[in-house]
Amino acid sequence: MWKAILPAILMMLVTAAPARSETIAPSGPPVSKELKHVLDRLQRHYRDTESFSAKFSEEIATVGAPKRKRQGTVSFRKPGRMRWEFAAPEVQTIVSDGETLYSYDPDLNQVVETPLKQALKSSSATSFLLGIGNINRDFKAAFATPPTPTGLIDLILEAKAGGYKIEVGLDPKTYNLIRLTLTDQLGDTTRIDFSDVHDNVELPDSIFAFKAPAGADVVTAPASP
Repeated sequence: MWKAILPAILMMLVTAAPARSETIAPSGPPVSKELKHVLDRLQRHYRDTESFSAKFSEEIATVGAPKRKRQGTVSFRKPGRMRWEFAAPEVQTIVSDGETLYSYDPDLNQVVETPLKQALKSSSATSFLLGIGNINRDFKAAFATPPTPTGLIDLILEAKAGGYKIEVGLDPKTYNLIRLTLTDQLGDTTRIDFSDVHDNVELPDSIFAFKAPAGADVVTAPASP
C-alpha cells in the first residue's frame, strides 16, 4: 500500500506552503525559465513546510484488476511523521512515528511493522520524508504535453532513481496540489485528489503514536537483504 502513498506524501510536501525569494540551482540538462521558476517555487514550498493536513480521495488502477476507490485524511510533520486514515468501506490506518511504519488492517486485525527507511525503498522518498529532499536533484521534470483542460499547472516528474512517474496538477494561484497520479514500472496507476489542505498546522506527537489494538496480530517485516 505505502509504495503508492509515499511518493504522494513527498509531493504534498513540496506543494503545501507559501514561497519565499530563493532559487535552486538545477542539475542535468538546462530547463526553460518558466519551468525553472515552477521548480524553484516547489522546492521553496517544501523547505517552508513543517507540517500539513488534508482530505484525499484515491483511485487505484492495477493492470488486469478492477479499479479501487478510497478516501480519508492525511497528516504529516517533519521529520518523517505521518498518519493516513482510510474511511469505510476499506478502513485502514498507516502511521509513521519517524522510525517505524505501522499498517493496520482492522478486517484482518493485523498490524505490519516496517522500519521507515526500509519501507521507503527509494533515496528520493527517504530524503523528502526526512526533510532533505531536492526536486532538481531527485527528479527529471517537464510540463505535461498537451496540458489538460483543467486550468492547473500540469507537471510530469520522473524519479532519477527510477521506479515511478508522477503527474501533478497545481493550482496556479496558490500552488496547492490538487491532483496527483503515480505510475509504476508495471503500468499500475494511483490517482489522488487533495482538498482542504492546511499547512504548518500544530500536530502533536500523539497523532503519530501507534499502539496495536488488543488481540491484533503483529507482524514484523523481514529485514531487506
